[in-house]
Amino acid sequence: MSIDKNTVGKIARLARIRLSDADQEVLSGELSKIMTMIEELGQVDTGGVAPMTSVVQMKMQSRKDAVTDGGIAGKILANAPEQTAGFFVVPKIVE
Repeated sequence: MSIDKNTVGKIARLARIRLSDADQEVLSGELSKIMTMIEELGQVDTGGVAPMTSVVQMKMQSRKDAVTDGGIAGKILANAPEQTAGFFVVPKIVE
């Protein structure tokens, strides 16, 4: 797949990146090479390969889902400029 200078300009505009004409020319070549490499990867037969989450075989470690800190609402609310019934009071911003 070949990416021309105009396409690079459109991508740069969408990404809100200012590129000179020379930079667009260089990037069009680089992006075309990247797309060619991606097309080559699409030709590899991966039919017998199982999906993996890591390059090394490992088991994800899990921990017990337990509350390790809590019961300090009073300490937290002590920092609030205003509180009511155990909640922070904030100004209304939506009518």
